[in-house]
Amino acid sequence: MAASLSQEETEVVVIGSGIGGLICAGLLARYGFKVTVCESHSIPGGAAHGFEYQGFKFDSGPSLYSGLSYSPSNNPLKQVLDAIGEDVTWATYDRWGCRLPEGDFDTIVGKDHFCEVLQRLRGSKAVTEWRKLQQVMQPLAEAANALPPTAIRSDLGAAITTFKFLPSMAWHTPNILKLLGPFSNIMNGVVKDAFIRNWLDLLSFLLSGLPADGTIAAEMAFMFAEWYKPGVVLDYPLGGSAALVDALVRGIKKHGGELKLKAHVEQVIVENNRAVGVLLRGNKRIRATKAVIAGASIWDTLKLLPEGAIPTSFRKERQATPECDSFMHLHLGIDATNLPSDLDCHYIVVNDWEKGVSAPQNVVVMSIPSVLDPKLAPPGKHVIHVYTPGNEPYSLWQGMDRKSQEYAEQKAARAEIMWQALARVIPDIRSRCELTLVGTPLTHEYFLRRHRGSYGPAIKAGVGVFPGATTPLPGLLCCGDSTFPGIGLPAVAASGAIAANTLAPVHKHLAMLRDIGL
Repeated sequence: MAASLSQEETEVVVIGSGIGGLICAGLLARYGFKVTVCESHSIPGGAAHGFEYQGFKFDSGPSLYSGLSYSPSNNPLKQVLDAIGEDVTWATYDRWGCRLPEGDFDTIVGKDHFCEVLQRLRGSKAVTEWRKLQQVMQPLAEAANALPPTAIRSDLGAAITTFKFLPSMAWHTPNILKLLGPFSNIMNGVVKDAFIRNWLDLLSFLLSGLPADGTIAAEMAFMFAEWYKPGVVLDYPLGGSAALVDALVRGIKKHGGELKLKAHVEQVIVENNRAVGVLLRGNKRIRATKAVIAGASIWDTLKLLPEGAIPTSFRKERQATPECDSFMHLHLGIDATNLPSDLDCHYIVVNDWEKGVSAPQNVVVMSIPSVLDPKLAPPGKHVIHVYTPGNEPYSLWQGMDRKSQEYAEQKAARAEIMWQALARVIPDIRSRCELTLVGTPLTHEYFLRRHRGSYGPAIKAGVGVFPGATTPLPGLLCCGDSTFPGIGLPAVAASGAIAANTLAPVHKHLAMLRDIGL
């Protein structure tokens, strides 16, 4: 017998509590909307959530942040935190470790330190090229920041909310046009040194999931503005990524919004050619009088739309969006006895430049955040997160039973590259382990409801563009990493802000910008 239907009403339903969805909901609540976030998982945060196991507190995904420990900031994530009146306590640092084919070294963010690395590895000619690139990137970085993403909205009101920024944009017009193409167009005109080109490919890949020839120049310009200027620092939230998620959730609730966990959306309800709410598992409806905003990936969002709700051509076009590969994860709790006191929070390993940065298992990223926040682990212990960043093919795992022996054996085999990378930093790592958790593309797919466990759309700059917040279905908007500006925490934060702004009255949007100093 079918469960009886229950129904409640709100103004806006946000599907998914990833950073984009939380940002969107927080701003909507600040604007005075009654907003409800529906999250399938038992933990908010999407790919950026944190979790605790046997006394160790882990980040499930990103742990490298910048532009968040000070205000005013060009980072849209910080701008929204300021707008909703929330923050976390930030640890700051400036160093991360590299284990590259050229050798092992630390690099420090800031204007000049990378020149010292280049002088040692490649000589004065490479230093000259890097300084020239910095000169070229400076006006591009200024152009990238000429229009704050939090001023953007996807309706005619944008003419008003962006008006004050138009003179600056006009001044930067030639450079803004350059920002719309791939970063390789800029890099190729300046950089010949093989190591610098590889390094820039690596940074591009970490930002967007694509090498320099697929990464939009605006993303790299933003990164140069954040990392390669005097006095810059990197940030880590005390309490881990969960603390950042908690701050966003507090902001939503403080302004009257609601977060529902274990609230799995099965379908967007469409009536009279308009999205009017969502159907949850358990036959519960939440009616949305203003809008439904999907924070899921484009592929997962399409699954929620009834046949005929959107044009067939639109569905086919978006379904064919190319996807980045997935991840392998290694979460460890270890005995830290007699480990060096100068361990870095982050390390990156590249095994072979010739294979390319996106080759499977060629790049490995490691985080040891308990060096900055000891409370993430029991006394005398460390938490470690190792992952292959968007370079694990889903096809190797497709159709496997997560409870099978075959799956367990493949997990062990595909995790080996992460153990090897970590041994370059902590040689006796295996004997120190007290807790070992291995995640795969199927883990990513299952817990995060991510299509094929993907990092997100692989939309190459100069070939395609990320779609905006609006859709052909009235009442349905989108945010998250399938939406402009794309992949990465600043980008998804911007997407969430744009979706919220699009629904907000212009006068409230302008007031928000004034309140955060824009």
